[in-house]
Amino acid sequence: MGTNGSTMLEPLRQGLPPVDPTAVSGSASCALPPRFDAVRGARTFTRSTLSQWGLDDRFDDVALVVSELVTNALRHALPEDPRGPEPEPEPPVRLHLMRWSTRLVCAVRDPSEDRPGGAFSPERTEENFDLESGRGLFLVDSYSDSWGWHPLAGRLTGKVVWALFLLHD
Repeated sequence: MGTNGSTMLEPLRQGLPPVDPTAVSGSASCALPPRFDAVRGARTFTRSTLSQWGLDDRFDDVALVVSELVTNALRHALPEDPRGPEPEPEPPVRLHLMRWSTRLVCAVRDPSEDRPGGAFSPERTEENFDLESGRGLFLVDSYSDSWGWHPLAGRLTGKVVWALFLLHD
């Protein structure tokens, strides 16, 4: 997959799903409120989107990964006191689902620039799997075909954590 994988995901750096209609057969996103019940909303959104795309059989794995990515974003990426002087103009966490003919990507954008999971990262080491903070990302690593993260580009602050699922005919 090499370079094709990275160019496919390049638009995520801008905080947007790819817009080339020839490349993407489906794309959907939703904003999530900075509350833990947003995880339930993310799962509901994922179920309805996968159903529209005829991918009901992938729901269990994808929903588990979506739940972990959203939970991590809510737990680690939001400011300590969400009751700031004025509400954010845009919800701080967004879930993107993108479908190509042979792959599905779920990506969660959040306002933190810290690497996901602290010590656990795609450059995995055995001892990292035992860390409490890395357990959710261990599940992401186990249930998806690959995953990664990168900071947003340009004027956007934060990062995108994504997981890739290969779709088989």
